[in-house]
Amino acid sequence: MRKKKILTWIFLTGAVLVFLFPILLLMANSLMGQEELTASYGSVLYGNKGNLEWKLFPLYPTLRAYIQLLLDSPDFFVMFWNSVRQVFPILFGQLLLGIPAAWALGRYSFRGRRALVYLYMILMILPFQVTMVSSYGVLSFFHMLDTHWAVIFPGVFSALPVFLMTKFFQGIPDSLLEAAKVDGAGELGAFFYVGLPLGLPGIISSLILNFLEYWNAIEPPMTFLKTKSKFPVSLYLSNIPLNDVGTSFAASVLIMAPSLFLFAWGQSYLEQGIIASGLKE
Repeated sequence: MRKKKILTWIFLTGAVLVFLFPILLLMANSLMGQEELTASYGSVLYGNKGNLEWKLFPLYPTLRAYIQLLLDSPDFFVMFWNSVRQVFPILFGQLLLGIPAAWALGRYSFRGRRALVYLYMILMILPFQVTMVSSYGVLSFFHMLDTHWAVIFPGVFSALPVFLMTKFFQGIPDSLLEAAKVDGAGELGAFFYVGLPLGLPGIISSLILNFLEYWNAIEPPMTFLKTKSKFPVSLYLSNIPLNDVGTSFAASVLIMAPSLFLFAWGQSYLEQGIIASGLKE
């Protein structure tokens, strides 16, 4: 048994190091100067002679790339604010529409309910490329192309939050809801005072997953937006010149930071969401 635990610990430690290595390498490279980056990656970026070198510890750490990005790159702030303007309305809309839909699917029995659940599952696993043409046509009909609504509108109707919150609401014991109704809470009272508090882990986990998805979205904004001033920050890296690789590393760290902090904060909610999504219908 002890030997098995040691092997498990070694395997898990190795897996953690493998997943952390790109993040640590990215952070280390963001602290390197241009000359050191050229020496390390010149053979790949510029076709220089020599070998590719990966360094986890810069020889001469510097904040030059961050200073240049934050003080001399107004496009970064514009795109960062665009991401905020697009992602948070999406999350708000998902709460406004997704919670009632999930409560109805999770707590009420009606004809066609199971078919609707399966439909949400199918829509959830469809890749963007499958629905791209139809979404483009709908957005064009409503004159939303090349506006922030072109990203917000499809995101609000995402199937993932409804499916995930449905599983949480299904797990609420009927006895608690009946007790609330006996105390005079009624249907709405049972929903607000029992359903929402007990379903909060599912709501938070769905918000975290959708924030990660839309904060890092590439294909929808590239397809539906044409004006650079409306691009989200996830498209910023493609606008950085190849000879300014240090700024690319610094921008990558700043773009990744909100997702990392949110993931670290909501890890327990995500675990509950994964468990709930595996419950049988």
